[in-house]
Amino acid sequence: MDKNYINVNSDDTEIIESFRTGNDQAFNHLVRKYQKRVYWVVRKMISDHDDADDITQEVFIRVYKSINEFRGDSSFFTYLYRIAINLSLNFLNKRKRMNGKRADFDFEISKFESNESSAENLIDRPRNEKLFKSAIEQLPEQQRAVFVLRFYDNLTYDEISKILNRSVGGLKANYFHAVKKLQVILKPHLKDLSEAI
Repeated sequence: MDKNYINVNSDDTEIIESFRTGNDQAFNHLVRKYQKRVYWVVRKMISDHDDADDITQEVFIRVYKSINEFRGDSSFFTYLYRIAINLSLNFLNKRKRMNGKRADFDFEISKFESNESSAENLIDRPRNEKLFKSAIEQLPEQQRAVFVLRFYDNLTYDEISKILNRSVGGLKANYFHAVKKLQVILKPHLKDLSEAI
């Protein structure tokens, strides 16, 4: 059998070991397996396709160069997501420094007395997706990271804790505050949105 053969049923550990022994096809298999998932996590953080695509490529370049540093203490998926989130946060911080202060938004700030399902209901409608994405972009970077991983990727707090290397309690607080901020940001638009639906 070809030494470069990769069984599609192989687990990540076997594939990584194959790559470490010089099988570049193993790395290509990992890229094919995870590229879309990594891209969409980055895209939810960054919003711009080209920037998200560049960051996704950078994630896999970093993995390629540092695969020997991966000890297997966490899943490969967690390792990838950690790199993707860190690069996304670095990009956002760099963009913020380049643009100076974050742009002020003309949204009215007030309390919204609803639960997170109100925010979820908004994105179920394609017409409101742009508004929802804009609201997500207004979240502080750490809250945005937690929100994206929890809301879009349906990761558990334990999984997010491993990716971001933060406590579960802190992550829950970040998610709660992110949802509340989204509700405040979206409140002025809810009447218009409900009439448009």
